[in-house]
Amino acid sequence: MIIAVTYENEKIYQHFGHTAQFKVYHAENGEVLSSQVVDTLGSGHGALAGFLKAYHVDVLICGGIGGGARMALAQAGIQLFGGVQGDADDAVQTFLAGELAYNPNVQCSHHAHGEGHTCGSHGCGSHSCH
Repeated sequence: MIIAVTYENEKIYQHFGHTAQFKVYHAENGEVLSSQVVDTLGSGHGALAGFLKAYHVDVLICGGIGGGARMALAQAGIQLFGGVQGDADDAVQTFLAGELAYNPNVQCSHHAHGEGHTCGSHGCGSHSCH
C-alpha cells in the first residue's frame, strides 16, 4: 500500500491544492517499510491527483481539500482521508492501526485568497475547511 500525506515541516499541510510536497509511505502488513518526501514541482489542485496516481498512491491523508480535487482523486481511485491535522508520521501510524480520525465531508471553499495569503501559514483546517 502506498500512502501520501500533504507535507510541510513534519506536519500535515492544510491545503491540498497548494502543497509543495507530499510524504509518500510504502506500507505492508500494517507497517511502514519506507518513506520519502517528494516535491510536487508546482503542480496544483486537480493536477495533483495525476501526480499522486503516477506514484501509485492508494490513500491520501490531508487537511482541507476542495470539491474538484476530491472528484479527481475519486476518479484516480485514491481513497481520501481529509480534515486531518498534526504530525504526518503519527497520522500514518494511526491510519495503519485503523484508528485515524478524519472528516469524510471536509470541503475547502476559500480558493479566492488575497495577495500573499497562504493556507499553510494559519492552518486552514481551523477556519473554513470543514
